[in-house]
Amino acid sequence: MQCKSCQRYKSDLIRREKEMKKSKVFALGLVLVLSLSLFIGCGNGDTNGDNGSEDEVQSIEWRLGHLGNDTHLWNVTALHFADLVNEKTDGQVTISVYPNEQLGNEIDNINMIQSGTADMVISGESMQNWAEKAALMAVPYAFNDIDHLRSVVEGEIGAEIETEISEKIGLKALYYHVRAPRNLTSNYPISTPADLAGFSMRVPNVPLFVEAWKAAGANPQVMAFSEVFTALQQNVINGQENPYDLIHSANFNEVQEYTNETEHVYGWLYVLVGEDQFAELSEANKAAVLEAAAETQVFADNLFSEEIEKYKAELIERGMKINSDVDKEAFREAMAPAVEEFLSETQLNLYNRIVEAGQ
Repeated sequence: MQCKSCQRYKSDLIRREKEMKKSKVFALGLVLVLSLSLFIGCGNGDTNGDNGSEDEVQSIEWRLGHLGNDTHLWNVTALHFADLVNEKTDGQVTISVYPNEQLGNEIDNINMIQSGTADMVISGESMQNWAEKAALMAVPYAFNDIDHLRSVVEGEIGAEIETEISEKIGLKALYYHVRAPRNLTSNYPISTPADLAGFSMRVPNVPLFVEAWKAAGANPQVMAFSEVFTALQQNVINGQENPYDLIHSANFNEVQEYTNETEHVYGWLYVLVGEDQFAELSEANKAAVLEAAAETQVFADNLFSEEIEKYKAELIERGMKINSDVDKEAFREAMAPAVEEFLSETQLNLYNRIVEAGQ
């Protein structure tokens, strides 16, 4: 039998051992709580989840390709846009501009954007290869004048076309360029469809253009814009059709004697960026790019008004002859059956709405 002193000593040892175990558990728990708090704090930081925040710093370069030359208004405007984007994003988004089809033609550029090897393009009716409503961006004799065109682009019909381009091609429209009416160039005056007999001409890769010019009596050939000057110089083709600005920038006056004012197409083009590329931007940079685009739209419109008449005057100074004695109604009538036959039901409905909007 143990003495009372021994029993008290043993009890004290047991009590102290239990207290030490409790202290260890408490300390371990405290360490875990502090560690978890530190982890959560670092995780949240100053960001807003996967979408980033206004403080997110990015370094993104977009490549923009188009067919105009260095001095063309598209290039001048694109460089202006690039400067604004650089300024408004504090250098986080930069745009390198490649004129003269340095990245390939429109179709090449669109394919490159979809594969991720380019980011932006200036494109118009060629996009109908993917989005059928884009054909209405340049239909022979659909628009009466520039004002009619602008009302369509900036209205409900333009919004429908932009939506389809986004959904079918994956391109986001940032701003647009009004195009001066397309005219036919040649080495002799062409005033009526009868003058097109045996006439071989370049057209862009737009099936509707091919069919319309066939109906008018010409022999149209699809060809990249960068190849046209040499083809005219070597008499591979007899003529081509484009607005005054492109006739001027491509120096077609050196290989063509006449511009015949057929004014067969009023149209527009979008400056587009890949939807995937745009989605990579932080919210702050998206807003900055859209703000830059809105300001560039005003710049582009003002530049267009100043430049087109200047281009025509300079072509005349270079020796090009302007044939304004063109029977446009005869061309309209010649092309109309091909236009109506070519357009799908959806396109024809849109075409009729455009025509009605101009009445």
